Amino acid sequence: MQELKKVAILGRPNVGKSSLFNRLARQRDAITADISGTTRDIKKRIVTISENRDFEVIDTGGIDYSTELFSKVAEFSLRAAEMADIIIYMVDGKTLPSEEDRELFYKLQAMGKPLALVVNKIDNDKEEERYWEFLEFGAEATFPMSVSHNRYFNDFYAWLEALIPPREEEPEGLELTEDTEVDPFDEIVRDINSVKEEDIDNEIKVAIIGRVNTGKSSLLNALLGEERSVVSDVAGTTIDPIDEMIEYNDYKITFVDTAGIRRRSKIVGIEKYALTRTTEMLEKANLVLLMIDATAGVTELDERVAGLIEKYKLACLIVVNKWDINEEKTYEEVVEEIRDEMKFLHYAPLITISAKTGLRVNKILDKVTEIYKRYTQRIPTSELNDTIREAIRRHHVPTHNGAVVNIKFATQYETKPPKIALISNRPEFIHFSYKRYLANFLRSKFDFEGVPLDIVARKRGERYDDDE
Repeated sequence: MQELKKVAILGRPNVGKSSLFNRLARQRDAITADISGTTRDIKKRIVTISENRDFEVIDTGGIDYSTELFSKVAEFSLRAAEMADIIIYMVDGKTLPSEEDRELFYKLQAMGKPLALVVNKIDNDKEEERYWEFLEFGAEATFPMSVSHNRYFNDFYAWLEALIPPREEEPEGLELTEDTEVDPFDEIVRDINSVKEEDIDNEIKVAIIGRVNTGKSSLLNALLGEERSVVSDVAGTTIDPIDEMIEYNDYKITFVDTAGIRRRSKIVGIEKYALTRTTEMLEKANLVLLMIDATAGVTELDERVAGLIEKYKLACLIVVNKWDINEEKTYEEVVEEIRDEMKFLHYAPLITISAKTGLRVNKILDKVTEIYKRYTQRIPTSELNDTIREAIRRHHVPTHNGAVVNIKFATQYETKPPKIALISNRPEFIHFSYKRYLANFLRSKFDFEGVPLDIVARKRGERYDDDE
C-alpha cells in the first residue's frame, strides 16, 4: 500500500492557514478526517493535485504562546510538523517580517524537511513589493500568494508536484485488522483536537441530589463551613436549587442544593416544578453527590434518582449520610447493599459521613477534585490503542453469522465524560457486552474511578457523536 506524503500547514494565528487548507481540499478525492468543534478547528484531508498525486494535508492551530491554552495548541502544531514530510509556513504579507516568524521558521528549517515560505495576502501586483521583505528568511522556496483571491498558485502547485509521487494502483481486497498500526499523523490530528477550553478549566459544577430528608442542605452548609472563601451566593426560594460557589485548591466548585425528590405520585404543584428544575440542573452538572440515608438504606426511589446520573453520564460520588446514628449495619453491609442495588454505578466511589457532626465532610472536596481530574482526562492515542489491542488479544471480537468483525483503531474524541470511538469494519455488530468488556479492561489500566465511560462503534468517516 502506497504511503501518502504528509503536508503540514503552520503559522501564527490569522495568516490564512485554514483558507489555504480549504482551497486545497476543494480538489480532494476522499475525506479521512474532519474533526471540528475544537478551539482551533483542526482538519486533515486527502488532497489530489495533477489528477494522480495524492497527499494528506493538516491544518494546524495558530502558533501563539500568549496563554496556556494557545501554548498547548502551539505544542501540538509543532509536533505535526515533526511528523510531516513537507512543511508549509505561512506569514501575513500585509505586515513586515516579525522576529517571532523568523524564529519559528528557523526552527522548522532545522528539521531538514522540504519547507516552503508562503507569503499570503498579496492581493494585487502593487502589494507584491511587500513579498520581497520576506526573502531575507533565506527559504529555499518562497511564494507570494493571495488565497482569498486565488492568485499566484501555479508556482506553488509546481513545487508540491515535484515532491508528491504519482499514485500507484493498489490491489483490491486490502483489509485493516485489529493489529493494524495507527498512523501517527492520525494521532497528531486527534491530539491537537484534544486541546479544548474544558481541558484546562478549573470550574466544577456539582449537583447534590437525593430523596427528601437525606441531608442535602445540611451537607452544603457543612461544606461551606469547612471552606468559607465563598465567591457567590445565588439563593432562590426554599424549593428552588440554591447555588454556592467556593474556591478550593485552585478550583471553583459550584454546588447546587436541589429540592428533595419525592415519589411521583406525591409530586404536586410547586414540588413538580422543583423536580423539573433538578433535571435542568443535572443537564449542566459535571459531577453528582448522590445522597443516601444510612438509616433507611437504598430504596426504589434511590435507584430511580441514581438512574438520572446514568442518563446524563455524570461523574459521581455516593455519599452515605447520617452515619453517626447508623446502629444496625456495618460499613461492609452498606457497601454490599449499595453495590447490589445500583450496579450501573459500579464506578462511583463511596464515602460515609455525618453532615450534622461534620464526620469526614472535609474529605468530600478532595474527592470531588480528584474525580473531576479523571472526568477531564484524555488517554494518549498510542496508549489507548495499545490497551485496546491487548484487550482484543485476550478476548477477540465475536464474529457475526460467520462474518469477521475487526476493530481498526480507537480514539478518545471527547472528555467530560471520556468518550471513545472504536473504528470498525462492522460497527453495528460490536455487541454492548463487548463494549462493556473493553470499558472494564480500560478501567483496569487507567484510573477512571468515579467516571462513566462512553464507548461507541463507528465506521471510518462517520461522526463519532451520532446517536447509536
